[in-house]
Formats: sequence, C-alpha cells, structure tokens
Amino acid sequence: MNQRTRVKICGITRAQDAICAADTGADSIGFVFHQPSARAVELERALEIRRQIPPFVTVTALFLDETEDWIAQVMQCLRPDCLQFHGSESPEFCESWAVPYIKAIPMGSTGNAADYAALYPSAQGFLLDSNVAGRLGGSGDTFDWSRIPAPFDHPLILAGGINSSNVAEAITRIRPWGVDVSTGVEVSKGVKDCGLIEQFFREVRRGDGYHDNH
Repeated sequence: MNQRTRVKICGITRAQDAICAADTGADSIGFVFHQPSARAVELERALEIRRQIPPFVTVTALFLDETEDWIAQVMQCLRPDCLQFHGSESPEFCESWAVPYIKAIPMGSTGNAADYAALYPSAQGFLLDSNVAGRLGGSGDTFDWSRIPAPFDHPLILAGGINSSNVAEAITRIRPWGVDVSTGVEVSKGVKDCGLIEQFFREVRRGDGYHDNH
C-alpha cells in the first residue's frame, strides 16, 4: 500500500485560501509569524482564519529567531498544534514550549542534514528547505535533492521550490513524509489560488501512485 504524502500549505493570510486548502486535502495550514516576511500574518487575522478551519486540519506556527514574548503571545492566543522553527533556535528553546515542533534545515548552508538533525532529538520531523541559515524560504528555488541523506531516519518534509510541475517527481524520488508548499500555489505573495492548490494535490496523488504515472 502506498504511503499518502502529507501536505502543508504555508504562508496562509486569507480565510478562503485556508478553506480551499482544507477542502482539497491539506493536513496542515501554516501561519508565518516572522514580521519581516511578505507572508507574515497578524495574530488576530490568524485567529479569525483558524476559527474557520474544519476538523482534523492542524495549525502550524512558523517562527524565525523570534523573542520569547512574541512566541508566548502566539501560543496563548492561537494555541497552534505544531511549531516550526526556521532559525538558530537551540534544541532546548524548541523543546521549552511543550508543543510538538518541526525544525527547518537550511540546505542552502548546511553541510550534512543528518548531523544537523541529530542535534534536535526531540523534533517531530525536519523540514528541508532551499534557504540559507537565518533566512526564510519563499524564494521558489529548489535545492539539489541528491544531498538528502539516505536513509534519513526522521520524518522528512520537503520544501523549497515545490510546485505542481515537480512535486510528483519529488515524491517518487524521495518518498518524503510530507511536502510543504507556499510560493508554488500563489498568485502573489501570501495570496493563494484555489486552482493552483487543486492542481498541486492532483500531482501529489500522482506521485503517491494513486493515478497512472504514465
């Protein structure tokens, strides 16, 4: 039986995009709480969107070297299901929030992803992105997938330039636990397109082998 690749749609800033993502099959909705990002969402807006998300779709809050005060504010207000850390946060810092967390590995500047992952033994999984350390993704650029260690003994979430033109190939080659898409389903920064989301999911299913690959 083929494993179903999980999907997170990240950088959500509008309720209709979150609803479309959930209706199409997204496992998680990602909110960016790094203010300099073009996809950053206000906390009040995120809460408003969260209230419209149907059951069994998780909410992931993304941070990049944020202050404890800001993370605490997001935690208290939004109560995210999962935290995603994109900066130089220490393992102790990531663990201190007592919520499942994902650690992003910046493949643009990391030599060995397995060594990096070993530093975060309590992480729920690792998101491999094309960015360099200290910067968010969102460039739409991929990285060299051959640099992913095999085996990679943790749930692997593939990000960085994933879109409907390459996600089926990525799934077939890498068999990640999940894929994370933001730029690849956007018409402008932070604004998703439901047609692009639906097309993306068709290609995910094709990569999973639920449709003929030929």
